[in-house]
Amino acid sequence: MSLELCVIEGDGIGKEVIPAAIDVLRCVAPNVTIHRAEAGWETFLRCGTSLPNDTLRMAHECGAVLFGAAASPSYPVDGYSSPIVQLRRGLQAYANVRPTRYLPVPTAREGVNLVVVRENTEDLYVGHEHTEDEGRTGIAEKVITRGATERVARVAYEMATRVGRKKVTIVHKANVLPQSDGLFRSVALEIAQEFPHILTEELLVDTAAYWLVKDPTRYDVILTSNLYGDILSDMAAAWGGGLGLAPSLSVGDKVALAEPVHGSAPDIAGQGVANPTAAILSIAMLLRHHWGRHEDALAVEGAVCDALREGNHTSDIYTEGAISTDDFTRRVCAHLTS
Repeated sequence: MSLELCVIEGDGIGKEVIPAAIDVLRCVAPNVTIHRAEAGWETFLRCGTSLPNDTLRMAHECGAVLFGAAASPSYPVDGYSSPIVQLRRGLQAYANVRPTRYLPVPTAREGVNLVVVRENTEDLYVGHEHTEDEGRTGIAEKVITRGATERVARVAYEMATRVGRKKVTIVHKANVLPQSDGLFRSVALEIAQEFPHILTEELLVDTAAYWLVKDPTRYDVILTSNLYGDILSDMAAAWGGGLGLAPSLSVGDKVALAEPVHGSAPDIAGQGVANPTAAILSIAMLLRHHWGRHEDALAVEGAVCDALREGNHTSDIYTEGAISTDDFTRRVCAHLTS
């Protein structure tokens, strides 16, 4: 089966780590067809839009997207909005999947192997904000719907079933927000009843954060809403070696958008020292969850771990003995082709 992939390098180090990830993908899927498209701050400066219509069309046609990173101006710019947010909404990629597992680097914690499944389209991130009282009061609406909660909960439980995970922890703050978080909680628990083979527990978000710091190994799958998931998944990433190593996949109905969690890192862009691990592991997520190539995903993840275990690392891990983006990529590929 031919694989179709829309590739958007974006800005900054996206132009370095995404080609590295494609090199690794070709080792296990040489038949992949790459369709290149553009988005990001540089695209906005050149075209007047951060996400051209042609890019969104190509993403829809391919059904699978690999996105690098987008730079964001530190000041308001008329007409500019985040291309990755637009892309998620345009594709209706409604569930964000963020795994954290132990990698053989000094800052990771052995035994951690969890995944955060986060609703990706609503909550406080719908952008319904306004000010009152002559600018002295800011108000934001938190939107939780039954439909969005049902579909993200099904993603969490179906994924847990498919890959052999045993427990889902539903995270909310229903004791304080009974109408919004209470709805998320009740709908998630309804879906849980359809999966009696999966152990379900629930935690308040502050308690969940406490245990994520104290003992992250207690978690298997965390199911939560948009804001809490954004925060908890970044917290969890610290146990996997940091945000620079963290992959993600946003999924919808027959679409998947893979993206490394890190930003565009303009301070190191163009120097050939960026860490491609997150982009490579995002490819592994596409292989497993979208294309159904579980063995290839395991091979890519194993090759990354082998390369790191041998002492190969970029300078963000530690400076002594650091190698370039290209050198690290070649060593990962060597494990896949040997």
